[in-house]
Amino acid sequence: MDTKLLFQDAAGFQTPLLAVFAVDIAVGKDAEPLVALLTTSDSVADSAAKVLASGEFKATVGETLLLHGPNGLKTERLVVVGLGKAKGLSVDEVRKGAGTAVRAAKPLGVREMAIAFPEDHALDDEHLETLPCALLSRVLVEGAEVAEKDWDTYRSERKDRSVRSLSVIAKEAEKSTRAEIQEGFDAGVIVAAAQNFARSLVNEPGNVLTPTELGKRAAAMCSEMGLKCEVHSTAKLLELKMGAFAAVAQGSEQPPALIVMTYEPKLGKGEALAKDAPVLGLVGKGITFDTGGISIKPGDGMEKMKYDMAGAAAMIGAMQAIAQLKPRVKVIGVVCSAENMPDGKAYRPGDVVTAMSGKTIEVINTDAEGRLVLADGLHYAKTLGCTHLIDAATLTGACVVALGIVNVGLFSNDEGAWQKFTDATKISGEKFWRLPCTDDYKDQIKSHIADMRNTGANRWGGAISAAMFLKEFVGETPWLHLDIAGCAWHDENKPWIANGPSGVALRSILEWVRGYSD
Repeated sequence: MDTKLLFQDAAGFQTPLLAVFAVDIAVGKDAEPLVALLTTSDSVADSAAKVLASGEFKATVGETLLLHGPNGLKTERLVVVGLGKAKGLSVDEVRKGAGTAVRAAKPLGVREMAIAFPEDHALDDEHLETLPCALLSRVLVEGAEVAEKDWDTYRSERKDRSVRSLSVIAKEAEKSTRAEIQEGFDAGVIVAAAQNFARSLVNEPGNVLTPTELGKRAAAMCSEMGLKCEVHSTAKLLELKMGAFAAVAQGSEQPPALIVMTYEPKLGKGEALAKDAPVLGLVGKGITFDTGGISIKPGDGMEKMKYDMAGAAAMIGAMQAIAQLKPRVKVIGVVCSAENMPDGKAYRPGDVVTAMSGKTIEVINTDAEGRLVLADGLHYAKTLGCTHLIDAATLTGACVVALGIVNVGLFSNDEGAWQKFTDATKISGEKFWRLPCTDDYKDQIKSHIADMRNTGANRWGGAISAAMFLKEFVGETPWLHLDIAGCAWHDENKPWIANGPSGVALRSILEWVRGYSD
């Protein structure tokens, strides 16, 4: 989608479809909705006044009202998009609103559209102090660009419902304000493109996106963005003594891929990062297809296991955005990619494998393979000099049972790293819920024959057992673990996003990285 920013009056902009945002400014739990448009254009307000006065439109999040031939406007259609209550309006609602506007255009066959930039001073008593114009501009673009994608990639008779052009129309403003809006807009385009790239990787079927192919696509992105990239396979795993990672890969005819992406901030002449400057390690689980191995999964729903590399995709996409947004901090991305297959050479329940760190692991269930590849990935990132670590993985069904499909499970061994991530979510708009990984749970992964086992001693707290396992490989290094299993794939269409890959965690990881920029 060709997205551009224009500074002019939305009422005079000629377009097949103009979207304007609305909020409910009513106060009180049981108060009747009182709808207000986030525009100071009298022409736009007048064109919708009669139908808004009827009360049929409540301005709830994702609600739309379509008007044909609105009086006084040059647009052919006007769509009013609800953002919910004005009080407490957050970046999440604005993203969803922009996405809803774009999704609403698709069934109409609209190829070109515009969105009126929300003006908080359109409200008499409410102001959006928590949403500065740069952030508003960014999240609007992110929501719109992410919403435009549909994932029927391999259908031979695809219906082209793409919105090819989007204009964001901001009213004439002071030079400084225009600069802020432009800055946010530019960042939004970058972040949305990275998220959509990650989503496109997750959407690919396992017969297309093998570990080798994932490595090729990551390398191509790095070449385009000016990042250093190395892609290794079986020989390197054996050289590094990555026994846990190699064990998972050995059951497939497809070789594994160890992908290492490095971002070095460009500094001015005579500048240098402090000697104690952090080096951030982004580690992603890249199981391009997961049958469960010898502990094979039930057939029902196994086709979704192509998305078991969503953590890796989030890290690859984050590196793309980092390369363009240029934070002043070194970042190393490590992706451990393999297939988990039930071949005669596959690792078995009862096997004992030795991780790169030297720790031995009793394999209880070969379907707990993600933590094995991450164990070696996290330790390897430390050997590369990473001082802070974050991993993302579709790791456990237990996390989905605990948190459903709304919140990502978050675990951490460091309060400072966790607080920076919490601050990041205020911008990303993504939802996480912190779960414990204290030593009280360590007995769950004790083994009689090895240093640890790869699943808990019982079914209770399965997501925590997995986090406790990973914790053994980070030591004292500040670390965050994101279990994205419940949120990496949307099973249903929503007003603001198509069903399919979500790209979850990428925005939060990116903002966490930027939080360390000096």
